[in-house]
Amino acid sequence: MRATVVRRTALAACAVSLTLLATACGGSSDADTDAAGGKNDKGAATSGSSSAPKTSAKALSTAELETASLKQGDVEGHKVAQAGPDDEVPADGLKADKATCLPVVHAMYGAAEAGSKATTKRKVITDPKAGAKKSLKDMTDGEAEGALKAAFDLTSTLVALNAYEGTAGPDAFAGLKKAAADCAGGFTATVAGTKQKIVSITEEKVTGGDEAAAWTLIQDDEGAKAPFKLVALRREGTVATFLSFNLAAGQDGGAKFTVPTEVVAAQAKKLD
Repeated sequence: MRATVVRRTALAACAVSLTLLATACGGSSDADTDAAGGKNDKGAATSGSSSAPKTSAKALSTAELETASLKQGDVEGHKVAQAGPDDEVPADGLKADKATCLPVVHAMYGAAEAGSKATTKRKVITDPKAGAKKSLKDMTDGEAEGALKAAFDLTSTLVALNAYEGTAGPDAFAGLKKAAADCAGGFTATVAGTKQKIVSITEEKVTGGDEAAAWTLIQDDEGAKAPFKLVALRREGTVATFLSFNLAAGQDGGAKFTVPTEVVAAQAKKLD
């Protein structure tokens, strides 16, 4: 890539990256990851149904759920903010061309399933890396490309907590796992009237809470593929979902990035 093109692209990236990250959810390693002390069975994430006993849980109140939600300072190296109206997509604005895939779409946008009594949402974004010591005009082509990648190398995560009554929490978790397994070959979601094509769902391993599961979702936008990480974690009657997107990974056409285990662990700790 020629230096002038790289520099123009880098400047554009710097201008829009934070805005994109703020709304990226509207977009793990292969080894076992213990996100919060590993209370769940490692095999739980490989099944299409919940392995947890169907215990009857009392739903957390709205105030209790707010207390259990992440706040600034809970995750080192990350900024935490309450999700606002621009981050919300009403449940009736979420659709899937295959009905069985709808729980995946709901989880991506933090929408509750039947039985939810309270919901909170947070946006968690990694702190940007230290800026380059040289000005962009003084960089070589290689340095400018490195600066561009660094500008995009930020992970945005939408964290949603839904408090359920009775067995609705385990049921919601089991329904999501089944949907992810049934829709592994892909589906098309409609989000507030805009179509999003998910071409594959691949299972990953994660532990924490009473049970947890994780997946990589690949979205195809006119041939450009971008990965998303989706995590679900249940603690008694509360189900937490995490949807993460990394701009650098998206720019690299599907390059891998890891599940933000530090975010998952921090949230799991507050639910204990």
